[in-house]
Amino acid sequence: MKLAATLVEKPWGRHDLPGWAEPPQEGREPIGELWFAPPDGTHLPLLVKYLFTGERLSVQVHPDDAQGRARGLTGGKTECWYIIDAEPGATLGIGTAMALDPQQLRDAALDGSIEQKMVWHPVAAGDFFFIPAGTVHAVGAGITLVEIQQNVDVTYRLYDYGRPRELHLEDGTAVSRAQPYDAAHALRSAEGGPRERLLVQDPLLTVLRTGDADLLRARLGAGPVWIVPLAGVATADGEAAGVGECLYLDDTTTLRLSDDAWMLAATQGEQA
Repeated sequence: MKLAATLVEKPWGRHDLPGWAEPPQEGREPIGELWFAPPDGTHLPLLVKYLFTGERLSVQVHPDDAQGRARGLTGGKTECWYIIDAEPGATLGIGTAMALDPQQLRDAALDGSIEQKMVWHPVAAGDFFFIPAGTVHAVGAGITLVEIQQNVDVTYRLYDYGRPRELHLEDGTAVSRAQPYDAAHALRSAEGGPRERLLVQDPLLTVLRTGDADLLRARLGAGPVWIVPLAGVATADGEAAGVGECLYLDDTTTLRLSDDAWMLAATQGEQA
């Protein structure tokens, strides 16, 4: 099934979207996200979306499953990012330079010093970052990325650079693990290695970069899979998807790829 795409306006978004994306209409607010969901509105356990950043996103955090359920949600939100494009000097804020307790984190959010206490990681196309729930993070400006996440709409903003939006300091500090980011959660394109690569294997989600449809099923099993083309075309049940689109495969769907195809393939749970 080809998922329907929806453009989402964000104050930190952009008007200069990639060539494959629908440009925003004249007079429209900046576009920050492109979401993919079933045309009939069915809720899937994972959400795939693109982010287009013209400014930094808020410093934020998401709860884990137990913390989310304790707050009346269906779960928490662990996510990951695959960098499609990054302007020179673009960075991601992930983790803090030293461990902060909840009160120290709250104080840093209130006085703005959280910007300096975070670690801002330079990024390039092809980099990948796994962001476990509880990680204090912020996507920087000048980046296009694919985000694959648990499909729970929960974000606690800790700091927003003076923008007039609500902060969530009580919940945010309570669920944060404000500490240095584990370098093992990041894979750098400059490190080399095969293009065929298992990017993350976690109890909540698994993501593979591949150009081989048979390998995909061998590694990810027969369950539902989300397909995000990075190059070429992927076809399933007569529906084709190229760059900027997304397919959802159930356990009976056959996938075919063009000779030049490379894609991200994601599934719920720990596979491969």
